[in-house]
Amino acid sequence: MVLVIGATGLLGSEVVLRLRRAGYPVRALARVTANPERLEGLRQAGAEIVHGDLKQSATLQTACRGIEAIVTTASSTLSRQPGDSLQTVDRDGYFSLIDAARQAAVRRFVYTTIPQKMHYESPLTRAKAEVAQRLSASGIDYTVLAANFFMEVWLSQALGFDVQNGRATIYGTGERPIGFVSYKDVAEVAVRSLTVDASKNRTISVAGPANVTPLEAVRTFERASGRSFTVEHVPEETLLEKRRSAADPLEQTFAALMLEYANGCPMDMRETLAIFPMQLTSLQQYADSMFRRERANA
Repeated sequence: MVLVIGATGLLGSEVVLRLRRAGYPVRALARVTANPERLEGLRQAGAEIVHGDLKQSATLQTACRGIEAIVTTASSTLSRQPGDSLQTVDRDGYFSLIDAARQAAVRRFVYTTIPQKMHYESPLTRAKAEVAQRLSASGIDYTVLAANFFMEVWLSQALGFDVQNGRATIYGTGERPIGFVSYKDVAEVAVRSLTVDASKNRTISVAGPANVTPLEAVRTFERASGRSFTVEHVPEETLLEKRRSAADPLEQTFAALMLEYANGCPMDMRETLAIFPMQLTSLQQYADSMFRRERANA
């Protein structure tokens, strides 16, 4: 059985669906306060729901009983409840999970994280690095997935990329390439990592099929929609000041991530594709799918 951490989130729910399609029995860790509709979707997919919280180590010990493998997707960056923080969830919570997995003799652990060699340190980069180090020293066979910027998140209205209204907020000049990746491809690599020996005890980069500048991304959406976009830039100087004046660790982290975006985050996927031969989702395919849905709902 595979335990999925963060199963009600964007990536976690996709991991559950793909695991079930592949025939795996799945246990999904969810908090008692989780969205009921998302929980029902997991049940409909055939997942066993177990209530727990990364901040509550006793619940993790219960969740890990009888588990052969764990796939993690949870983070406090996008989904926060009282008591959640980068310290309590993204660091200490994962430390507790690794300890519980070791005690339960879990055989495989897939940890989803951010790109390696980030230029701007933040509470998130420190927490992720410490968890990866703890996992590598745990004795559990592991795979660390260093996923690039999710196109469904960073090219969405929530972060100023308002496709429906033809307006795009770009961090920095928009001229530096990023390996925007679909969360669905990250989920596919996570599932395959459970059985591919070449991915064992190493870090795997996961990005899209091409490195694309944010300005090229705008042009991609313009082609897909047939209309021009209005582009607004957030200068790097503004982001640097935001990072310096951040009032809490999460604000500091988001400012640092925006600076990484501004400075570009290219990835070479040749080694990854040699391990996991698959067709990656292009930015054009993602844009086309969005406007197909828009036209279908018109």
